[in-house]
Amino acid sequence: MKFVAFERAKQGTGASRRLRISGKTPGIVYGGSQEPQAIELDHNALWHALKKEAFHASILEMDLNGQTSNVLLRDVQYHPYKQLVLHVDFQRVSANERITIKVPVHFKGEENSPAVKQSQNLVTHVATELEISSLPGDLPEFVEVDLSELASGATVFAKDIKLPKGVQLATAADTVVVSAVAPAADEAAEGTEAAK
Repeated sequence: MKFVAFERAKQGTGASRRLRISGKTPGIVYGGSQEPQAIELDHNALWHALKKEAFHASILEMDLNGQTSNVLLRDVQYHPYKQLVLHVDFQRVSANERITIKVPVHFKGEENSPAVKQSQNLVTHVATELEISSLPGDLPEFVEVDLSELASGATVFAKDIKLPKGVQLATAADTVVVSAVAPAADEAAEGTEAAK
């Protein structure tokens, strides 16, 4: 994804407040061999971009003063109750330097799994994102987890997930990602049947 940023001359609380009133959002871009640089972005364009999952978990192309550089979104500060982005942080990335980032997890095949079809298990998505490490060129937009073989009562750990080539797991290997559990109502019904 590509976005346009502008150099920000004035800094400080008052300057940032005036920026927000004029429909802009203050930010900063840091990392790489360059000094941190204060930037400003169009608030509405940023607000709509932040609604896209790819904006949070992929390499972005930032156009600043006619120069394009690759960056990652590192932090967003929202207003407590208004639909307003207060500040954004971006980190420059180098093509030959590994980066660590959290990416979303997409699940598929759950409804066809033995846990659901045969045993009517409740499948709980415990983790919705995983921390991974990779070169910027190998960074996936998301990690897909196929649950079509999920057995009744099974648990899927982070170490069980097949990651794309060049991507390493940075989350603890024993982190639970998915668990299949028999419904509590069925267990209670079975208990009363046994008591009769």
